Amino acid sequence: MTSPLIAVVDDDRAIRVALSSLLRSEGFRVTAYASAEDFLQSIATTVPDCLLTDIQMTGMSGLDLQDRLSHDMPQLPVFVMTAFPETQIRDCAIAGGAHCFLKKPFDALDLLKCIRTALAGDAK
Repeated sequence: MTSPLIAVVDDDRAIRVALSSLLRSEGFRVTAYASAEDFLQSIATTVPDCLLTDIQMTGMSGLDLQDRLSHDMPQLPVFVMTAFPETQIRDCAIAGGAHCFLKKPFDALDLLKCIRTALAGDAK
């Protein structure tokens, strides 16, 4: 059985590297992208099992990406993360179907619990 593929979208290279390392150490396959646009180009050939995206990025925001995917790939679990956790942004992400809303810096165990719950098909 192939391990689940997690896509990480964040314009901060250090975050992409750290999250990729963490997820690989837990047995997941990982693809990382510097922008939402790069991710959207990749899904023509590689569809992940879930997506972890930053909210504030250059170009398309994580919330815009989430909104687009809610129409194009509604079954894809999306987790959003931000260093700016305003209530309005959190509410928008959750209303848009985010499985988890994570405030940077977040505990790795919280992220892993979100991913495992979503992959198991459990409720948010």
